[in-house]
Amino acid sequence: MSHTHDQPPGTSQPGGFSLPLLSAPAGAVDPVCGMTVDPAHAAGSLVHDGRTYNFCSLHCVEKFRANPGAYLEGGPAPAACPYAVCAPGPVEYFCPMDPEVVSDRPGSCPKCGMALEPRTVSADEGPNPELLDMIRRFWIGLVLSLPLFALAMSHLLPARFHLPHDWQAAADWLQMLLATPVVFWCGWPFFRRAWVSLTARSLNMFTLIALGVAAAYFYSVAATVAPGLFPEGLQHQQYFESAAAITVLVLLGQVLEVRARGRTSAAIKQLLGLAPKTARRLRPDGAEEDVPLDQVRPGDLLRVRPGEKVPVDGVVTEGHSAVDESMISGEPIPVEKEADARVIGGTLNGTGSLVLRAERVGADTLLAQIVHLVGEAQRSRAPVQRLVDRVAGWFVPAVLAVAVLTFVLWLLLYPEPDRLGRAVVNAAAVLIIACPCALGLATPMAIVVGIGRGAQSGILFRDAAALEVLHRADTLVVDKTGTLTEGKPRLVAVEPFEGFDADELLRLAAGLELASEHPLASAVVSAAREKGLVPAKADDFRSVPGKGVVGRVEGRTVVLGSAELLTENGVSAEPLRARADVRRGEGETVMLAAVDGRLAGLFAVADPIRPSTPEALHLLHEDGFRIIMVSGDSAVTAEAVGRRLGIDQVMAGVLPEGKAAVVQRLQAEGHVVAMAGDGVNDAPALAQAQVGLAMGTGTDVAIESAGVTLVHGDLRAVARARRLSRATVRGIRQNLFLAFVYNTLALPLAALGIVTPVWASAAMSLSSLSVVGNALRLRRARL
Repeated sequence: MSHTHDQPPGTSQPGGFSLPLLSAPAGAVDPVCGMTVDPAHAAGSLVHDGRTYNFCSLHCVEKFRANPGAYLEGGPAPAACPYAVCAPGPVEYFCPMDPEVVSDRPGSCPKCGMALEPRTVSADEGPNPELLDMIRRFWIGLVLSLPLFALAMSHLLPARFHLPHDWQAAADWLQMLLATPVVFWCGWPFFRRAWVSLTARSLNMFTLIALGVAAAYFYSVAATVAPGLFPEGLQHQQYFESAAAITVLVLLGQVLEVRARGRTSAAIKQLLGLAPKTARRLRPDGAEEDVPLDQVRPGDLLRVRPGEKVPVDGVVTEGHSAVDESMISGEPIPVEKEADARVIGGTLNGTGSLVLRAERVGADTLLAQIVHLVGEAQRSRAPVQRLVDRVAGWFVPAVLAVAVLTFVLWLLLYPEPDRLGRAVVNAAAVLIIACPCALGLATPMAIVVGIGRGAQSGILFRDAAALEVLHRADTLVVDKTGTLTEGKPRLVAVEPFEGFDADELLRLAAGLELASEHPLASAVVSAAREKGLVPAKADDFRSVPGKGVVGRVEGRTVVLGSAELLTENGVSAEPLRARADVRRGEGETVMLAAVDGRLAGLFAVADPIRPSTPEALHLLHEDGFRIIMVSGDSAVTAEAVGRRLGIDQVMAGVLPEGKAAVVQRLQAEGHVVAMAGDGVNDAPALAQAQVGLAMGTGTDVAIESAGVTLVHGDLRAVARARRLSRATVRGIRQNLFLAFVYNTLALPLAALGIVTPVWASAAMSLSSLSVVGNALRLRRARL
């Protein structure tokens, strides 16, 4: 048994769920370029003269390391930086492929060229300005490209429809006139992003597109403006239609991709949409008024009518109703609420009317903090992303090399007079068909959708690593109290020893336990109050982790806990051993008491098994988990519970620090360990395990130490989380397969001239769309 009486840091939330209060990280200044940097997302940091400096890019890190003094005398003036990792402001924009790139305004990522997305999602945000711009450019490009295509393809028509020879030069100039705005206005975003990629020394998809389009366009311009430079057969070989078609098809691909990427944040938008816009506040004079939600303050009395959403986190003061909390916890059964019950903002009231006192409003509500955690987790990187990053690092240079080789070989080997034109076109096709964007999107898109899907089911992943690793776990270590059981023990018996009265012993024990927040302590205090006993006043209190408590109550020394604790205080528990063993054999937890150095009696506490626990353990066994229960209880008590539940292995008498050692030992044996717990004493083991699973009904410290939080505190959610992890990892593998296979097949086809630049641009757009579309399938995953 372990007692704790210190309130852990954080804020307890309605419904028993708790999350630490959030605060925006303080901004720091990069001493090299002067940019404001969020330390949590800094590209690097260095310690100089005992002070830590954060940097927006690795270039700034290297400059500072080479000569710190040059940047610390007076400090740099603020300057623009392509890698700006800006501190949080009203609205932040980040790159889904490179989450460390953050800006305070919309734009494109200097690394990959993708449009930055808002970090803070709004439930009622307006149209995406980037999407509207891309749609406008697409339609204008399409309108101009249709007559351009008709002119370019006229030679495929029957001879009587061919343009007269004298008109050919005019047709070439008309094609150039139509293609120029398509390439340089409609396609301007691609050229701008390509230029940023060159200045930032981070070649990407748009570098390849811009080079391919430019090659086709400027070759055609030269053939039109100075046809004498070309052999007789190439004087009218223009590729304006290819340059225009590539631009229009890439724009179409961007439109479809931006729309699809927008749907990946649907989970957060759905969570945000749970909060009502107004609340019905009760005024001191008894009148009621509807006020905007942002005007509600802690302590306000609010009425929630039948069928309405609960506006904020609070405590019921009047009324009785059943509240549907499935949108927060994933559990479909409504929860009965009456006076003193806690309610969560965003949940749906049933047929009764409730009056509640607001406790947490705005950013402090459970809903707001869940949205924050989900958003942070969606922007984290999975371990597999490191491999993808290494591959992407050499991908674009490799494509450029293949394009140059293609150009040279076609120029040397293809017969006159078409060799130059074919060399340019095929090299352009190689540049365009290669799509590092699909490779880069493969993992982030699956992670974003998977974590959002988990949030809708009451499963909160702290980061992508937990989501990726969980499916590999083969051993689940579970704490007993609060995880397998309800965590609300009830005192079932007080057996005084010779010379002591049961009620007096209970009154003294309750006085001592009043200072503790351990569930067993609460059981003793609650039992005393139910019998009308006023707990005695404790003058001193000391918790002995894993053993019990010691203190002075009304001037008397009281020891309450294990036999070992009594022995340490000079009292033998031997006379009550047999009786205690009988109680433990029935699955009860026994606390022994001593008063003024004399054995005083025992307290038997029973913690009911959660109704969902047997089903949860059955599901976990079917899923291949080996389940190990660790408990601070005696071997007899713990094994009784283990037998009843069919636990594979029971480890009893484990002290708080021993739980982490158990996890370490299992890891040393080669097991991938998941740990489920809810108490302060579980925190070290939760942090040690490959995946820590905290019950949402537990303490802030446990939740902070875990990689996954189960909002409803139900072990069945572990099975759901594992299925989600498996589906997400499968989606990542499928995406990487699609990206790798696409590029492996597409590059040779383009280099051999089998795929034209126009088809290459269509295929390139489809590759990104296939990856995003495959990731979106996770939204419908059955958990």
